[in-house]
Amino acid sequence: MKHINKQEIEQMENIFRLNLINSCTGYKSANLLATKSKDGLSNVAVFSSVTHLGSNPAMLGFITRPTAVPRNTLKNIKETGFFTVNHIHEKMIRQAHQTAAKYEEEISEFHKTGLEEQYLDEFYAPYVEESEIKIGCKYLNEYKIKENNTLLVVAQIEHIYFEEEIQATDGWLRLDDAGTVAIDGLDGYALPALLDRFHYARPEQAVKSFFSEGH
Repeated sequence: MKHINKQEIEQMENIFRLNLINSCTGYKSANLLATKSKDGLSNVAVFSSVTHLGSNPAMLGFITRPTAVPRNTLKNIKETGFFTVNHIHEKMIRQAHQTAAKYEEEISEFHKTGLEEQYLDEFYAPYVEESEIKIGCKYLNEYKIKENNTLLVVAQIEHIYFEEEIQATDGWLRLDDAGTVAIDGLDGYALPALLDRFHYARPEQAVKSFFSEGH
C-alpha cells in the first residue's frame, strides 16, 4: 500500500496535490447552486460541498472558497437571502461541469450551458429544470473557517421537489432511481448504485436489512 506523509503532500506540484486531496476523502455530493442577483441576473454553479446539517429544523450547509476574488453565488445569496440546491444527474454532467468556468458576473451560466431556469411557487431564486430533486433554501448564517479562510454557509430548507415514486413509505428518497450522481475529486462524476439499506444500529443486535424483509 502506498504511503504519503504530510511533508510529501506539501512538496507536491499544485495540480497533483489538488487532485489527490480532493479525491482521497471519498465521493462527494454533486449539486448545482442557483441564485439570482438583486438586479435579476441568474447564476448557477457546481458545488461538491453541500451537506446535511439537521432535520429539525431542516438545514443544510456548504463550503465556499475564500472571498478574496468575486464569488457570484455567495454575493447573490447575501444580497437576496435565497438560493436553490439542484441534484446533478447522469444526463446533465457536461452542462453541470461547464458551470465551473469563470464567466463574468453579467453572464448567466444558464445561458452558456443550455441549462434551463425554472421558477416554482414564487420562490425568488431559480431552480434547474433538468434536476430531478430540487431544494429551495433561505440563508441563515455563515462561519469563517480560519485555518484556510473558507466559509461554511448555513441555510434553512424551505421547499423540496422530487418525483413521488422515488420516495419510500418512511420518507427516504432512493437517489439511484433519480439518477443522482456523485463527484470524485474535482472533475470526476460517478453514478452510485444502492447496495442495501439497514435499520438503526443498536449494540448487541444483528444488523437488519430493509430489503431482505421485502421493503
